[in-house]
Amino acid sequence: MAIKSYKPTTPSRRHMTVTDYRGLSKVKPEKSLLQTVKKTAGRNSYGRITVRHHGGGNKIKYRVIDFKRDKMDMPATVMTLEYDPNRSAHIALLQYEDGEKRYILAPNGLKVGDVVYSSATADIKPGNCLPIANIPLGTVIHNIELYPGRGGQLCRSAGTAAQLMAKEGTAAQVRLPSGEVRYIKMGCKATIGQVGNLDHENVHLGKAGRKRHLGVRPSVRGSVMNPNDHPHGGGEGKSPVGRPGPVTPWGKPTLGYKTRKQNHRTDKQIVKRRNAK
Repeated sequence: MAIKSYKPTTPSRRHMTVTDYRGLSKVKPEKSLLQTVKKTAGRNSYGRITVRHHGGGNKIKYRVIDFKRDKMDMPATVMTLEYDPNRSAHIALLQYEDGEKRYILAPNGLKVGDVVYSSATADIKPGNCLPIANIPLGTVIHNIELYPGRGGQLCRSAGTAAQLMAKEGTAAQVRLPSGEVRYIKMGCKATIGQVGNLDHENVHLGKAGRKRHLGVRPSVRGSVMNPNDHPHGGGEGKSPVGRPGPVTPWGKPTLGYKTRKQNHRTDKQIVKRRNAK
């Protein structure tokens, strides 16, 4: 997909770019694979905001995506390539030989009319899904399972891909886009190729309104608030934080303060960490 820019008829138009959707099929989404999405605007069951900066946004329907690819050894023809408002990647509508339709993530290079398989004996070409045990070393893959049968959990956003590095006994080493090398069980399935819509990361929103269309509300700096609203607030002119280190509105350390708990149960699956010096 290419990037489309506009003549600078307004200040926001000057820097605004959009994805060129001419490569997608001009059809409405498959009705049988649509579900309604209930928006919460960041509120919990008590009506209290638990996630800030959520709200508004365009009305969307959820497209049911087949991450499991569990319809084995049956050819499926690519009917359409479509936009999905719920993710950065584009999706492809498959029609199987028995008439069933399913959406999958559209890999780079997949075209309308292509035939894809989910099979242990499938060819190594974009869109085909195989167990990792049957994929040659060095192959670029996406939509990778962490547990056999659970469905793909890794490498699902636009332009991402992992590489199969080595096979040892019952596990394979896979290098993820972050640089992390991780053990994945041989029985886990993965799809061949790189996720499509490669230019997604180059799109420049250009104006605040496009962020609001995505359901993101404005964020305000603590330093411009009043002292009763934020620990950084108050003072004459631009004031320093006034305490050891920056904090959240609720007084917890932030900006570089590590809060992530390591999942020691799965540490042994990581061969090389993404942030290894």
